[in-house]
Amino acid sequence: MALDNQTIRTGRVGRGVIGSVLSGRLVWTLVSFLSLLVLWALVAAILQSRLFPGPLEVGSKFLSEAASGELGYHVGVTLARVAVAFLVAMFIGSAIGIALGRAKGADQFFDTWLIFFLNLPALVTIILCYVWFGLTETAAVLAVTINKIPNVAVTVREGARSLSRDLTEMAHIYRFGAWKTLRHVTLPQLAPFMAAAARGGLALVWKIVLVVELLGRPDGVGRQLYDGFQLFDVSMILAYAIAFILVVQLIEILVLQPIEARVNRWRR
Repeated sequence: MALDNQTIRTGRVGRGVIGSVLSGRLVWTLVSFLSLLVLWALVAAILQSRLFPGPLEVGSKFLSEAASGELGYHVGVTLARVAVAFLVAMFIGSAIGIALGRAKGADQFFDTWLIFFLNLPALVTIILCYVWFGLTETAAVLAVTINKIPNVAVTVREGARSLSRDLTEMAHIYRFGAWKTLRHVTLPQLAPFMAAAARGGLALVWKIVLVVELLGRPDGVGRQLYDGFQLFDVSMILAYAIAFILVVQLIEILVLQPIEARVNRWRR
């Protein structure tokens, strides 16, 4: 009887796991994605236009570009620019946000600066950087970084304003010191705000990088999109766009989400 009960319980657990998986987010994501592909294929079949290729045609272009090595090269170049601009912007923007959030006088003085740079069009920054520094790699990365820093600073500043005074006073009483206080008191509380800035920043940075490449770089996904536009090759445009979207999604799932989960372990 004990064995039978154990078997029954095991069966229930197994069915519970299967049921949760079937009703989970993964299944809904797959169903939604397949529905989008079917809709895309139907519209392409109805239109019968080379300006609106179907999934099979775009997939064929994707595979041919990947086989030639062009896709991997240009995606890698763009990803390198995204990584450099993203890391520099996160570091500088976080430092500015923490400083402004903790110093009321500085916050009031520099708030106008933040509003100005937040509303400065990315295209203007890109053009000015190319005019001032030439069509160089430094100018390209600098333009992207300048556009991202204000967004990070504003988000982190809101988190710095809401820091617990009790925890800060505790750190002062126990003589943590500046570095230990920053590491064990300030940064853990800022983790959700920095995660939000990182997620939004990644989406913003790679979009701006594509514009930077389109306007002044000889390689990268943005340049390939420009070449596709010149040739009216929509399959090429969609293939490179989808490729980089997949890369960014992998970064979100494999890098940003695990880091966010790790830094938030202290929360109950």
